[in-house]
Parts: sequence; structure tokens; C-alpha cells
Amino acid sequence: MHLMCRRWLVSTLRARGGHFRGFNVTSSRNTVMTAWVIDKYGKNEVLRFTKNAPLPIVNYPNEVIVKVHAASLNPLDISMRGGYGAATMAMKRDPLNMNQSGSEFPLILGRDVSGEIMECGLDVKYFKPGDQVWAAIPPWKQGSLAEFVVLSANEVSHKPNTLSHVEASSVPYVACTAWSAIVNTGGLNKDNSAKKRVLILGGSGGVGTFAIQMVKAWGAHVTVTCSQNAERLVRDLGADDVVDYTAGPVEKQLQNLQKFDLILDNIGGDTEKWALDLLKPWNGAKYVTLVTPFLQNTDRLGLADGMMQTGVTVACKVLKHLRKGVHYRWGFFAPSGPALDDISEMVDAGKIRPVLEEVFSVAQVPEAFQKMEHGHARGKTVVKITEDLKE
Repeated sequence: MHLMCRRWLVSTLRARGGHFRGFNVTSSRNTVMTAWVIDKYGKNEVLRFTKNAPLPIVNYPNEVIVKVHAASLNPLDISMRGGYGAATMAMKRDPLNMNQSGSEFPLILGRDVSGEIMECGLDVKYFKPGDQVWAAIPPWKQGSLAEFVVLSANEVSHKPNTLSHVEASSVPYVACTAWSAIVNTGGLNKDNSAKKRVLILGGSGGVGTFAIQMVKAWGAHVTVTCSQNAERLVRDLGADDVVDYTAGPVEKQLQNLQKFDLILDNIGGDTEKWALDLLKPWNGAKYVTLVTPFLQNTDRLGLADGMMQTGVTVACKVLKHLRKGVHYRWGFFAPSGPALDDISEMVDAGKIRPVLEEVFSVAQVPEAFQKMEHGHARGKTVVKITEDLKE
């Protein structure tokens, strides 16, 4: 059954059965919470722990408040701490430009959350207070390094039953990014991936380790590039062929293999100069890169000029490669509760497992950011929230 239809059916049954509470209000509710915030953009020293962050409230009938049990960090959090994408995020938060510059502060980082529904807006029927959920948080919203976070219900999904909150928090952002790039942009899904050849450039990071498992579960043949010390990890996750980029020019090694139906590029840089030659020509094959200049353009040139420059750049590249019989595309993170519903089923079926590298306490958030900045991660960096705040 289609995911959106399934959500509607569950919502209807709950409403008719009388098990749905349209709005749950805590009688003696506080107005502040603990959180890690930044008051300006910069390096690690801008991180500040506070017990007086504003408690989120339900402003729209389709919103829910989630009590955060665990969160995880992504490279985007490091970039956002330094101001990356600030112009675009400001437009998303305030499209009419009514607020003063800097109104996003104090800003809470963290794009992954696993936790418990606390309150539901009047139109939310697929969830109820007490539900165990996970979500990927859009970058223009306040993040998960806090006690509570408010989200649209269509961004939230029921957490896999087989995962703890710590494990579950490592999945949503990379899962939604991989899903958006491979399914929405790349055109692959569980029904058409059998025997397709997929190349993942940079396969040992968060998006790569998830993408390997997803397309392998769908029957694809998976080739991965990574360093030698990550080979065991990616093979354990299902990679069929592994190319060690430290053993010589990776493009020459890949040229000795059969051509591919889809390339997912997590590396960027010079890779697109040679990667598209590895695709099967005139066969609908696609190259999807997650490393795009979109936010740098808007930060550097402003929103209007940045979007114009971006449009010109991608159009030129699409046309250039279309003449060679292959498709050039940009991939982006897209939050999706329905996608996470499908992924939750795959996790509970044992087809996908989380890949964690290190777990930090809520008091160790600056150390977690430092760990992320060192790069070359072999899994996700997770922060326990609720358990530590109880202690």
C-alpha cells in the first residue's frame, strides 16, 4: 500500500476508534528547556549550554512536539555552525524578510532525532502522545541538541522497533539524503534495482554506508570507493566491489570495471570530470552528486543572484552531458516521514543496520563536534540527550 495512503488509513481508524487525542496540554508546563545553542557563527567556542532555551510550542495544526532521547551529528552541523547556508536558511525561516538580521539566534544545531511524541496539533491523526518516533529535521528549523523539538507531522515516522533511541538517531538524516538522491533523483527503487550497477564514491561515511545497504537490499550490484582501512566495513554492509583510492588514481581503477547505471558522488571536487565517463551511455544512466555549490552561491552572491548562478551552472552541465547520452543531476537532503516509514520496515526486517562510531553524553557536545571536524568517520557520532539530563 502506498505510504501516504497507509498513513491516511491509520489516521482514520484512530479517529473513528476514539484513540486519538487532538491536542495534549501539560497542565503545569515550563517555558524553558536545556539545550546547546550558538549565538553567532564561528568555531567550536560559539557552542553554549543553557538551561533557559525557549521551549518549542505547536504553532500549526500539523505540528508535533518530540521529547529528544538521542540526537546525532552530521557534517552539515559543522558547516552550519560556521554560517554555511545562512542566507538561504534565513529566507526559509522568514520569507517576507520581516525580522532583523541575526534573528535565528540562539540557534540549536542537530538534524537527527529519536524520541517520544509529547504533544500533537489538531490535524495530526497518524501520531499520538507516547509514540516512539524518529525524524530528520530541516536545516531551517531548530535542531535536536535540546530537550524538545517541534516538527511537522509529515517529517516524522515511527521508530523501528528493533533499534534503541541511540541507534535510531544515527539514521534519519543520512537515510533521507540517500533516499532523495537515489530514489527521487536517481530513479531507483525496490522494484527496478535488481541487477543495476551502482557506484558509490565515498562509501564509508554516513550517507555512503546507508546507501550501500539500501540498494543492495533492492538487488543492485554495488561498487564502492573508500580507503583500505574502511574496506572491511563496506564489504560487511554489502559492497560487491571495493576500490581503494589510496592504491592509485581511482578513475583508472574504475575504468577497468563494467559501466554503471547510477553513480552517487559524496566526494565532489574533480570527480565529475571523469565519473560520468563511467556511466552506460544512452541507457538512462545518471550521475547524482551531493556536493553542489547552491548554498555557497547564495551565501556569496545573495539569494536572487545566487539562485540565478546556480541555475546557469546546472543547466550547462546537464546539457553538456546529455549530448553524451548520460544524465547529470544534483541531489539534496529532503525530509520525509513516508520515506522513513519504508526505511523503518527495512530496518526491522534486518536489511539495514545503523553504523555508529562513537556515542557522547550531552555534556560532551563540544567534543562530539571536534570529533566530527577531524573527518574520515566510519559511522555516525551520536549524542545521548534524555538519559543524561535525568542524571
